[in-house]
Amino acid sequence: MHNDRTRILVDSITRLLRRDATVHLRKIVNKTHGADLSIVFRSLSIAQQLQLFAMIDDIEQQGILFSELDEGAFLALIEGIELDKIVEVLDHMPTDDVADLIGQLPKQKSDAILEMMEKEGSEEVEGLLHYDDDTAGGIMNPDFVALREETTAREAIESLQKEHLDVEMPFYLYAVDEYSKLVGVSSLRQLVVVPPEKRLKDFMSTDVFSVETSMDQEEVAKIVARYNILAVPVVDETNRLVGIVTVDDVIDIFREEATEDILKMAGVGEEFVETQSVIRSTRIRLPWLFASCIGGIIAFFIISHFEGSIKKFAYLAAFIPVIMGMGGNIGTQSSTIVVRGLATGRLNIRDIWAVVFKELSVGLILGVFYGFMIGLVAQLQYSTPMVAVSVGLAVISSMAVAALVGSIVPMGFARINVDPAVATGPFVTTAIDIVSVYFYFWIATTLLGI
Repeated sequence: MHNDRTRILVDSITRLLRRDATVHLRKIVNKTHGADLSIVFRSLSIAQQLQLFAMIDDIEQQGILFSELDEGAFLALIEGIELDKIVEVLDHMPTDDVADLIGQLPKQKSDAILEMMEKEGSEEVEGLLHYDDDTAGGIMNPDFVALREETTAREAIESLQKEHLDVEMPFYLYAVDEYSKLVGVSSLRQLVVVPPEKRLKDFMSTDVFSVETSMDQEEVAKIVARYNILAVPVVDETNRLVGIVTVDDVIDIFREEATEDILKMAGVGEEFVETQSVIRSTRIRLPWLFASCIGGIIAFFIISHFEGSIKKFAYLAAFIPVIMGMGGNIGTQSSTIVVRGLATGRLNIRDIWAVVFKELSVGLILGVFYGFMIGLVAQLQYSTPMVAVSVGLAVISSMAVAALVGSIVPMGFARINVDPAVATGPFVTTAIDIVSVYFYFWIATTLLGI
């Protein structure tokens, strides 16, 4: 339904652009959310994008559009927008989103924008830029509600009405001591149901889930998801409250991390193909496919080594695709399960041997089932028991080893702090192909006495 709506929107805007129907176009643009417009922008030229951008009356929607555009599209768009206008839009955006966008700009342009921004906003953005992009400090929002623990409920409500009107996430009030160190948290609901004169420290929760500025963003997202909270406070090494990470940022993190994992597993880098040039896309894929190429050459030499067996029993070659295919499939299944389990926190690298044993057991059971089935086909086709046994044992060994490799390699990568997603795709399938071919011909030549 959403895709149909977006397609209709793109078609309508494109048609109105061709007809130069400015009045109708302006109405549609201003009724469309900035996130939907960012999708429309992908199919438009820069001139058309600038034309649409100028029609957006709501500056907050312009900010949403900025934050939803891909990096390349954003950089191309702002080249045609006056610096004053860019600064005006950024001044109305959440500080963490502004920091993300400014971090994409060339240094000269980012420095110029920071100089033109309101002093308080630019200082907050510069503070965020000091942290790594993929850490809690890099994604946190420095705008939050923090009150002294001696504050009464009435004073807290008055503060929300007067001093914290622009806070993005007012659902939690954080209590701090005289040194701005985090000591507790209260929900907005708790605040409005207690007597007005009750102090924060008398009804706040002191069991606060917090993260440090250096924590990886993926770990932060897991904490928010695990405890079902709308925001998590970010503290420095002295436990001083410096920001919050909100649930909307967590959704973006999960989407980005899942996308990166899928693309890495496919061996095509970390970015969508539409954000890459032909040269860049080729350069990224080249080393990944090189692993497959080397694996194929090794498999070729293994098959050549058993060339005499193939000449004597030509039908042995007929089962190579199914043996390699079954091993490759279960290897991919195991590696995918392990990579996503590690990414979502359902698996821990401390459980490496339990995970490996489980996947090996599953591979062995499935191998016995399919080994018997494919061996039966071999027996019915060629009426040679040893060939049937050879094929069956080859399938069993191929699937068992594939499950072992598919689970132990990503777990091993995770243990040495390498993204386990890179362990799948070309690496796992190539290794499994080599092992499958070798085991098949070794078993066949041994049993057939060649």
